[in-house]
Amino acid sequence: MSAARIEEIVEHKVHRGNRPTNTFLLNKVDARSLGALIALYEHKIFVQGIIWRIHSFDQWGVELGKVLAAGIQPELDLAKETNPKHDASTRNLINIYKRAKAN
Repeated sequence: MSAARIEEIVEHKVHRGNRPTNTFLLNKVDARSLGALIALYEHKIFVQGIIWRIHSFDQWGVELGKVLAAGIQPELDLAKETNPKHDASTRNLINIYKRAKAN
């Protein structure tokens, strides 16, 4: 990749992290709860984009989310150990999920 192309995309590929997130854990997912979650998420992202004057639904963020999820998904198996390199929030969410799944 050329130096010019790297300079062009670097801001989309480097993420500082340590940003606030919202997490909802549901015991049951049905059409109503899923629809409510999707509507809530879309509205939240839309409003943040308006406030920050950014395009919230950029493809770079979507791609990063896929990469991060692929790394965490195997850890959701009850037999797998949670990666100690995750931040405390991520480790706690994985452990809460595992406890709920075990019951």
